[in-house]
Amino acid sequence: MTSSLLRNLRNLRIMVFHPRDSDGELLTQQLQRIGCQTVTMWPPIDELPETVDVAFCAVRPDQMADALAWMGPEPPIPIVALINYENPTVIEAALSMGAMSVMMTPVRSSDILSSLVTAKYQYKERRELRRQVGRLERKLLGVNQISQAKAILARTHNVSDEHAYRIMREQAMKKRVATEEIARAIINANDVLSYTPTSEN
Repeated sequence: MTSSLLRNLRNLRIMVFHPRDSDGELLTQQLQRIGCQTVTMWPPIDELPETVDVAFCAVRPDQMADALAWMGPEPPIPIVALINYENPTVIEAALSMGAMSVMMTPVRSSDILSSLVTAKYQYKERRELRRQVGRLERKLLGVNQISQAKAILARTHNVSDEHAYRIMREQAMKKRVATEEIARAIINANDVLSYTPTSEN
């Protein structure tokens, strides 16, 4: 995966949010030498263009008291934070914006490529982990629903759990749907049938 990231660097569209000083100029020039399409501005804008792939953003807590919509624990793109000194406030600001990588200033040309690749790699890994967690959560929910539906069928039809599961599988095959969908239908029907309206005074 890392090799593919390195091969595709020239296709990256990068926003550099940095004051127009020597660090900002060096960062922009080096990214352009790598081959990235780079736009520089300061301060950061409220909404990122959909065409942006990566953002380099200077951390200035006094100028960024309120996080922008695209910053946070689930940023839409990889973010590299640039910090000019280390203290708890600055580090917390970098983490709060959702940075995948951190660069110290003054900017060194040798740090830019590694920070860019690290941010892209960490962002891709985090997204894949979230997808895996989501799949596992859906699978666990499905297992719980099937177990609950089996118990409902076993109780209402006086059959074993195994027989109840066979009934659901047969219905799923007949209707060409997932067993989990049959389980949800059974649970919903049971909720409706077991509903007891409250008496009105």
